[in-house]
Amino acid sequence: MNNWEQMNTELSRIPVFSIMFFTSLFLIIGCQEVKTENYPNAANNPESPLMLQGDWFDKPHDINFDLLPKIPYEHVVVSNVQDAGDSLEYTFSGHTLKGGVNQHNYLTFHANKFWLMWSDGPGVEDRVGQLVKYATSLDGIKWTMPKMMTPYPPNSGPSSEFYNTRNPKGMRWISRGFWHYNGELLALASLDEAAGFFGPSLELRAFKWDETGETWKDDGLIMDNAINNFPPKKIPSGELMMSRRSYDYTDKGVDFMVGGIEGKDKWEVFPVLGTNSELSAEEPYWWVLPDGKSLMAMFRDNRQSGYLYRSFSIDNGRSWSKPVQTDFPDARSKFHGLRLSNGKYILVSNPHPKKRDPIALSISDDGMVFNKMGYLMGGRQIDYPNVIEHEGYILIAFAGSTKQKIEVLKIKISDLDKLDMSDYVKHL
Repeated sequence: MNNWEQMNTELSRIPVFSIMFFTSLFLIIGCQEVKTENYPNAANNPESPLMLQGDWFDKPHDINFDLLPKIPYEHVVVSNVQDAGDSLEYTFSGHTLKGGVNQHNYLTFHANKFWLMWSDGPGVEDRVGQLVKYATSLDGIKWTMPKMMTPYPPNSGPSSEFYNTRNPKGMRWISRGFWHYNGELLALASLDEAAGFFGPSLELRAFKWDETGETWKDDGLIMDNAINNFPPKKIPSGELMMSRRSYDYTDKGVDFMVGGIEGKDKWEVFPVLGTNSELSAEEPYWWVLPDGKSLMAMFRDNRQSGYLYRSFSIDNGRSWSKPVQTDFPDARSKFHGLRLSNGKYILVSNPHPKKRDPIALSISDDGMVFNKMGYLMGGRQIDYPNVIEHEGYILIAFAGSTKQKIEVLKIKISDLDKLDMSDYVKHL
């Protein structure tokens, strides 16, 4: 028997399932290798710009966002401060408007109810006298009438001479999100002078829900000289983390606050180097990657590159890689997302690089690279998406119609599984 005959005889003795296993392993490894040479990795390749991938588009900025496959939803308007009456007109974002402003909306689920909070102010956004309101719902569609969560800011109510102006002598509240802390529901809000962004007395405070009195009570300082973007979340170390901008962040850049275990006001601050030099970083957001130890942060770029920036941390937020411009299109607008219970990541944003229209939902298997994008709503300016998951649904709150409405979409997660990017190609 020669060598080839002996080899064939030995191969014939290998069980079929073993051959199938090694064949599958070879194919898997092969697929990983052809995936791309420049795939992002928190530890080994944080410089990769890859964040959007698929054979359904050529260049991210050339996507026809109005032709994206449509995601079905239920829709409701929770608050509307548009005014067609005799109030003064003002111009904002290229639109002539009347009435007030609604923005900075956040969702949560607590005590068998959905909760929604937002900034509510006179005229243009973030003027003197702006406060925070809230509403609740049992099903995410039928909501209570809005009520005040915070009082009017100090000496800045409707009777103030500075009310409805941008003036350093007046104050404003800005809604900053819900925080489940030690079994209680907290709502965060920042307070500062209503001139630029931000005033030197900037502080982040908490309000606690009093179930007995059915009211919100001031629960003290979270951090001085700080405004967060979203409420704290747990990181792999077991600590909590949220972003921070100081009143002079345009000079110093963006930080992350880590702590919150020994007390709700106990935090360490760690800078993200490059957020004031590589880009003009605004409204950062982050999540934990599937390895359970790496963090990925995303930033909008106020220098109007038209793309999101990204940074990684592999030491629980103590240090961050240099922010890199990705290929994910962005309108220089606030965005939000989460990891679903099925393991997939979703990002809700304004992907059109020139305008906050439409709002879209993108899907990723690993939280780093997205391969699907679906159309939610458009035809008008839409801002400040915030998304939560609850019992087979996601709820998305946003500010609609040039920041004058607070609206909610309710979407079946099973409908996201049906998103087919070939539907986009068919319409080209």
